[in-house]
Amino acid sequence: MMSNAGCWKWRLAVLAITTSLLNGCGTVRSEDGRLATCPPVVEYGREFQARAAEELARLPEGSMIAEMLSEYAVTRDQARACH
Repeated sequence: MMSNAGCWKWRLAVLAITTSLLNGCGTVRSEDGRLATCPPVVEYGREFQARAAEELARLPEGSMIAEMLSEYAVTRDQARACH
């Protein structure tokens, strides 16, 4: 009768490798038992926002920085909705 010990060792090795690879997929940390996939939203004070608005108003028409800030505002809204 032939021994099947070699077959079980092979299966065990495949199981160990698969488990190791799948474990690498679970890199999202959890907080309070839920997935923490939402980025944090930095809160700015009124004075900071007022100064930023003044600086934005002084930018030339069609400024790339103004366009980037507009896109950043959308990203911030999405992050807030995620929480």
